[in-house]
Amino acid sequence: MNIILAIVIISVALVGGLVVGFILANSRLNKGGVQEKENLIKEAELKNEAIKQEKILQAKEKFHQLKTQHDKQVADKNNEIQKRENGIKQKEVDLIKKGEEAVRKQQEADRAKQEAEKIKAQVTQQLEAISKKQEEVDKAHIKQVQQLETISGLRAAEAKEQLIETIKGEAKTEAMSFVKDIMDEAKINANKEAKKIVIQALQRVGAEHAVENSVTVFHIEGDEMKGRIIGREGRNIRAFEAATGVEVIIDDTPEAIIFSCFDPIRREIARLAMHQLALDGRIHPARIEEVVEKVKKQIEDEIIETGKRTCIDLGIHALHPELLRHVGKMKYRSSYGQNLLQHSREVANLCAVMAAEMGLDPKMAKRAGLLHDIGKVADEELELPHAIYGMKLAEKYKEKPEICNAIGAHHDEIEMTTMLSPIVQICDAISGARPGARREMAEQYMKRLKDLENVALSYPGVEKTYAIQAGRELRVLVTADKVTDQQSEKLAFEISQKIQTEMTYPGQVKVTVIRETRATAYAK
Repeated sequence: MNIILAIVIISVALVGGLVVGFILANSRLNKGGVQEKENLIKEAELKNEAIKQEKILQAKEKFHQLKTQHDKQVADKNNEIQKRENGIKQKEVDLIKKGEEAVRKQQEADRAKQEAEKIKAQVTQQLEAISKKQEEVDKAHIKQVQQLETISGLRAAEAKEQLIETIKGEAKTEAMSFVKDIMDEAKINANKEAKKIVIQALQRVGAEHAVENSVTVFHIEGDEMKGRIIGREGRNIRAFEAATGVEVIIDDTPEAIIFSCFDPIRREIARLAMHQLALDGRIHPARIEEVVEKVKKQIEDEIIETGKRTCIDLGIHALHPELLRHVGKMKYRSSYGQNLLQHSREVANLCAVMAAEMGLDPKMAKRAGLLHDIGKVADEELELPHAIYGMKLAEKYKEKPEICNAIGAHHDEIEMTTMLSPIVQICDAISGARPGARREMAEQYMKRLKDLENVALSYPGVEKTYAIQAGRELRVLVTADKVTDQQSEKLAFEISQKIQTEMTYPGQVKVTVIRETRATAYAK
């Protein structure tokens, strides 16, 4: 159709060209002569021929374009048909393969089913044979048990219980030996770096040996001052004791009086007040009350200044003013004779060193170490443990949760949730357990050593016990014919566990069980 349409267009164009040529020729013939008409006719024929050639070329070009497009469409359709035919053939091949595979699987299933039936029949026969043999074995076992009961004079249940007890004892002994091996290996592998860190922390922190008492001695210039301090009928000393809350002891000690009180702050107020009264010379109840009130304000300012200076020395910033006051009050508190502020400063430095060795934040560790015992300087008497009260104080004054947990968990009252908590607990133990840090009454010390020895003596087979190295090691001598080597390991473990659960002590106690056999002969 496209080709026919092109031919029609070309024909119409040719006819139109001829008509135009003749019209032009006629118009010019009418105006000019014959010659001019002929020229015009020739010119029209030439133009008509040119137009004709041009239209023929255009028609040919259009024809080629349409033919090319038609051939391309035919080729595309042929390709699509070929692809579909190939896909159909591939599907036919796949269906044939699947059919063959299904037939093969069905044949295999039939063969497997036949084999399973054969195996089932064989198993049934074997089970019947085993059942018969089991019945025969049971009968023989019952007969043998009856014969053994007759020979041994014991019932089977009693013999079984004896065997279980024997095996249980052997298993327990072997288990204790195995536990000891595991613990030794864990200590060698896990504690190597821990010991290194602790030793480095101790080497880098130098601390004084602080020992305080519950009394303060105040020196005076002469014994005549004692009478002025006592006053007429003792009114001055009664006013002084009422104002300071401190007991004043005046005895035959030359040029000295003693202030006795368990509160170091009150003793310090009494000492400073007495110093000012002795310098001034005016000692009477009104003057005593005035000086004591003045010294109390002076001590309160000094407490705040001590807290600020301590935080500056340790590089701790942005501490709440109330916490600063508690830190300053630590200067006048002691624990087992150890000054609480010095102890807290020492723990803070140890925590910073240990945290730095472990890759943690040393500033936060130092802050937690300084504040871990603020519960001991409470303004009021509470029934809470000092660790819990200190944690509540820290929470009240917006300290971070990691620091609050470290304060509350350093005596295991609450669960530890951060790596900072065990560091504070360890450094607190290191500071309190180092030699000379704390003093202990001789009676309590002797009682603790005696209790250690009695714990070991309560076990059978123990002959003698010796608590040595200030109660840090317990040596237990056992009888060789009553305790074996394996039982000695079990005994050492049990004694250490009992000491850990029943006694309170700083640091750790090493338990050593010694078992030896001696043979003695005399040559005459």
